[in-house]
Amino acid sequence: MEPLIEEAGLARKGESTDPITAPTGESEKKVDTRRKSPTQIALARLRKDKIAVICGSIFLFFVLIAIFAPLLAKLEGQDPATLNQNLIDQYGYPTIAPNGEHWFGIEPRLGRDLFARWVYGARPSLIVAGSVTVITTIIGVVVGLLAGFLGGWVDRILSWVIDFVLSLPYLLFAIAVPAALLAVFVGNTENVANDEVANVRFYSLILVLSFFGWASLARLIRGEVLGLREREFIAAAKVLGVPTRKVLFKELLPNLVAPIVISVSMALPAYIVTEAGLTYLGVGLTEPTPSWGLTIYAAQNWYRADPLYLWIPVAAITILVLALSLLGDSIRDAFDPRTRR
Repeated sequence: MEPLIEEAGLARKGESTDPITAPTGESEKKVDTRRKSPTQIALARLRKDKIAVICGSIFLFFVLIAIFAPLLAKLEGQDPATLNQNLIDQYGYPTIAPNGEHWFGIEPRLGRDLFARWVYGARPSLIVAGSVTVITTIIGVVVGLLAGFLGGWVDRILSWVIDFVLSLPYLLFAIAVPAALLAVFVGNTENVANDEVANVRFYSLILVLSFFGWASLARLIRGEVLGLREREFIAAAKVLGVPTRKVLFKELLPNLVAPIVISVSMALPAYIVTEAGLTYLGVGLTEPTPSWGLTIYAAQNWYRADPLYLWIPVAAITILVLALSLLGDSIRDAFDPRTRR
């Protein structure tokens, strides 16, 4: 109907209805818009959002810092593990201020370079948050699709599992699971190198956050699928005998891009804060892993004598999380057809 209406409008204006001789301009723009998918339209709106572009650039900046951390530390001429005890007085305070050799100064008591610790500290935060986001998204989408589409006893069992996971106290598990994994894989930690303990704590943190993170997305996807499975294109696919696997991943999944993208954009900053918070509480990452959370925990007793020691990692986490949160809001608005930005 739309091409006929457009031709009638052109005819009333005395303009040609031939696609070859038709005037260019607004009518051509409308045709281009109609040819775009909802995802393409949302991405186009997102590119025009200045806040989204700025926040995306900030996130990319921190990603590049994490990737090129060794190069940046080498450019300064330092590394995150060297102890500069000659630059520490008898009370543990640094005897130097930030300078050309130590751009952010050195760490009180141990004398490690703060800039090297800062750039390397971006790695665990982004790796943990990114890994958990990917794992929880995959599990949540698959479980939600199966529960919503298959229904019956499958839906009842999966819904019960989702409710069970959501009812568990994740903080208690975050405390207990690393200790249990250390006892299983390491044994007596007194006779084990700190690097091995830090690796176990690193992977146990990813495991705990992944175990508790998928359930909320699965419930969201299940609700969306319950509404989509009654649509005409799904009924037609069933009548034609399309395999269930193709219906799930070829028909339903493309219609779930918006809630999935929104969920991912909001989960990433949440996991960054969670990783830093658990590390600060002593149940996350441990030494010698460079971490912003560990730096904040160690700096709480030195913040008056050396403010940079505390505020540099705090500022990094705040800027990164704020940028990702605003980017998530922009993504949500771009994929919401009811908004007109």
